[in-house]
Amino acid sequence: MKFQRQMKPQVRIDLVPMIDVVFQLVIFFMVSTTFIVTPGIGLTFPAAATAEPVAMTRIVITVAARDEIYLNKEEHSIQSLNDRLDEIKAEDEAREEEIKRTIILEGDKDIPYSLLVEVLDILRQNGFTGVNLRTRELQNE
Repeated sequence: MKFQRQMKPQVRIDLVPMIDVVFQLVIFFMVSTTFIVTPGIGLTFPAAATAEPVAMTRIVITVAARDEIYLNKEEHSIQSLNDRLDEIKAEDEAREEEIKRTIILEGDKDIPYSLLVEVLDILRQNGFTGVNLRTRELQNE
């Protein structure tokens, strides 16, 4: 005669302690994370009624004044900007990849139009075909 056990072993994974640990880790990382404030340039972008979001690229040129032109975080003059963009073009060609070179150009609303045209001319000479001009949305008052 075969006897059956009255108490069958029940295998159950208890997820509550694991969830508690995960939440504690999330809270720890939220509290211990420091936000780094980096110095920047105060620009007032021109307003545009048709402003729309654009895809971010790895290259951003900021024109604050004739002597203040930044390629990402590097400060340049007109000539050194041309030289640096030429280096970037050579690096892209060395990789032998077909890359559509896009760039974001941002400028203060008070800079001369001729300076912006000079920068656009340098970009075109170095093969940057997709230039996105950063603006702010026009506020309805």
